[in-house]
Amino acid sequence: MPEPESRADTSQQETDIERRRRRARFLRELAEARELRDRVQPRRAKTARLRHAMRMRTFRW
Repeated sequence: MPEPESRADTSQQETDIERRRRRARFLRELAEARELRDRVQPRRAKTARLRHAMRMRTFRW
């Protein structure tokens, strides 16, 4: 007979796997939405790229 701890552990693993899948799907959709926005608004995308580059140059490691 399985111990209650081992059952809780397997259900915890399953929820962790589900959470990771949901997060991966969310990040994929977010990247897709950003690409779409960049295609639709190229000027804003260019400005955002330049701003990000400036931020990275001035960031201290």
